[in-house]
Amino acid sequence: MGITYLEENTNFDYSSEGIQELVKRIDANASDASPLDFSLKAYYYIRDAWPYNPYRFSLIDNDWSASTIYTRLTGHCLDKAILLISVLRAKNIPARLGLAKVKNHIAVEDIVEKFGNDVLVPHGYVELYLNGKWVKATPAFNKTLCEKLNVPPLEFDGIHDSLFQAYDRTGTMQFMEYLEDYGSFDYVPLAYMFDLMKATYPTLDEKKIELGMVLNLNDL
Repeated sequence: MGITYLEENTNFDYSSEGIQELVKRIDANASDASPLDFSLKAYYYIRDAWPYNPYRFSLIDNDWSASTIYTRLTGHCLDKAILLISVLRAKNIPARLGLAKVKNHIAVEDIVEKFGNDVLVPHGYVELYLNGKWVKATPAFNKTLCEKLNVPPLEFDGIHDSLFQAYDRTGTMQFMEYLEDYGSFDYVPLAYMFDLMKATYPTLDEKKIELGMVLNLNDL
């Protein structure tokens, strides 16, 4: 474990007013909560308070601070991972950003139409240090969206990795699988993430999408 995963930086700016407000909201009436108890409360709050929205992806560095993300009404997996990491660090719980390539099998018709495949890059998750070990959590898909897709919401107990729902509620239709893990980061590597996206989605070059822009999938 490295102390670096407790530090504040431009992405995980947990001393900001917005993130401090979020910590208080999560920790209401339980300021003496254990690291495990707070982590679980934070996971479920962030999972469900920001409905999942994959259609806006900013390529602007300043958009990737937790305090900025906090002001939005919805968020994609990376947005929500950044929020969770920030509130965890604010409570002295080591946390870092994980990136991966995933394949989504349900409700991706428009993604396939825009990008030409059903691979999602980069997918963001959280690694947090609890009870002497690193454990993974993914607060991306809010409960109401999971109900709409007939997928069980992703639970997290703070002990076991919680990364994806393999199947829908029937157990017969595959929902998500991890294809590749790119490792963990102490910051948001925006240029690296954009390189991964360009390698996966040739349409970004065709549309002349560059760093410094906001990518709205509905405009592609």
